[in-house]
Amino acid sequence: MIRTKEKWGSRAGLVLAMAGNAVGLGNFLRFPAQAVQNGGGAFIIPYLVSFVLMGIPLLWVEWAIGRHGGQFGYHSAPGMMHAIGRRALWRFVGVFGIFTNLAVAAYYAYIESWTLGYVWHSLSGVFMGKTAEQVSQFFSDYLNLGSGHFINFSPMALFFLIVTLAINIWILSRGLAKGVEIASKIGMPLLLLFGFFLAIRALTLDKGDAGAVNSALEGLNFLWQPQFDSLTNPKVWLAAAGQIFFTLSVGMGSIHCYAAYLRENDDIALNAASAGWMNEFVEVVLGGSIIIPIAVAYLGLDWIQANVGFEMGFRTMPTLFQNWGPYLAAVAGVAWFGLLFFAGITSSLAMGQPVMAFLQDEYKLSRKRSALTLGGILFLMALPCVFLYEMGAFGEYDYWAGTFSLVAFALLEIIAFAWVFGMEKGWAEINRGADIKIPILFKYVIKYITPLFLLAVFIGSMVKPSDGEWLAALTSLFQGHGWPLADDSVIGTILNKGIADRRWFIDGMPTKMFIINMTRLLLLSVFAGISLAVYRAWRRKEKQS
Repeated sequence: MIRTKEKWGSRAGLVLAMAGNAVGLGNFLRFPAQAVQNGGGAFIIPYLVSFVLMGIPLLWVEWAIGRHGGQFGYHSAPGMMHAIGRRALWRFVGVFGIFTNLAVAAYYAYIESWTLGYVWHSLSGVFMGKTAEQVSQFFSDYLNLGSGHFINFSPMALFFLIVTLAINIWILSRGLAKGVEIASKIGMPLLLLFGFFLAIRALTLDKGDAGAVNSALEGLNFLWQPQFDSLTNPKVWLAAAGQIFFTLSVGMGSIHCYAAYLRENDDIALNAASAGWMNEFVEVVLGGSIIIPIAVAYLGLDWIQANVGFEMGFRTMPTLFQNWGPYLAAVAGVAWFGLLFFAGITSSLAMGQPVMAFLQDEYKLSRKRSALTLGGILFLMALPCVFLYEMGAFGEYDYWAGTFSLVAFALLEIIAFAWVFGMEKGWAEINRGADIKIPILFKYVIKYITPLFLLAVFIGSMVKPSDGEWLAALTSLFQGHGWPLADDSVIGTILNKGIADRRWFIDGMPTKMFIINMTRLLLLSVFAGISLAVYRAWRRKEKQS
């Protein structure tokens, strides 16, 4: 196997790129929603426990798998899993590490393009003078939602998607040191600068200041006031563990890929911990200090608890900024959506690199050809999310690629690392060249606690009960009334629970049920296609050896 000549240009660039991979849109849009929906302080304790017992161990494991695989010339998950498992089965487990990045990047780039579009609209003063209803309607018009048409066709949204993909592909085509690393060195400091500006402005909002009806600190107090009874609530634990997956980008294959370009004795212990803690700082300190405090200051905690959601960052925030005066509102809009754009692009670059690495390593494509191939595939895969957003395609991508696949791959990879590769060899791999001494306790956490934690999360997501009420579900089961599956549990989703009308066509027109099933078929076909590509690559290697 010919080893790539690509390496990271500097340690700072590596850590910023790894942190940029983790710091994404979820830090500022998903985390506040999860925190509010799970009781604020009731969420933070399981969240931090999940980070220590699952997040940090997975970071060390994925960095170790990546650096180990890179010494054999592998820079994507199928090869890396082969390097630690030595059986064909593990190569195909590694398919998750390409599929997840490809499918998530397809819909993630679409959201990323919204932020770029909103930067432009903030600069051009589109939101000035608009009422809350008009700003919310602008988002619907931007995506062509609520039109009653089968297809959500928006030329403006499609234009910004193409621009966003072009920027990503151009950066990726320049390589690690001259592309990804430089983008991270520019994007991450700007993200932090914008975040600090908004957080300081948010936390200095007092009742009566700039039209605020409450103190912004009430929102911060809600988030940080611990509620110890949450430790007995499985619903909150499941939500917290899910957020850790989403925010750290573990279980995807992107961390493995970045780590594969390290040298044999480069530190991974301190680097992994640094990237992880930087992400947590951005998410908890900055992410928790912008949307919630500003919204509480103007709308109140009751409104936030009733209306918080992913789209709030687009439908509500531009209206709240208008209270700060025309010039500061424009600056805040650019800072907010610019922050989201840089958070998004540093993550989408990390998602694209493993796909390109596979094409380069196994099919000998040049970097530019692999970048163009990636761009073409992402554009085609993003189209269902663009045109069939309201029909459910976007949600299916997010559920199966952005949620289920992460947990499945993480569970399988830690079993491979700790139990197939072996914990003794694995612990030595993590600690080789380490700039810090990892407490020996984590050796046993990685071998026993983290796999059990992941298994509990996986089983919990499969059979999640209605309303997350586990005690009521167990009572129902023991009384002979069966297990009340939640609509959004994995089994419930497969069975299409919650969808009353399951017909594929009505009056000759496709229904939402049809689109959902076709989207699942598309994603399954992509997974099968990647598996076939992996099979063919290894067959060719076997013939050449």
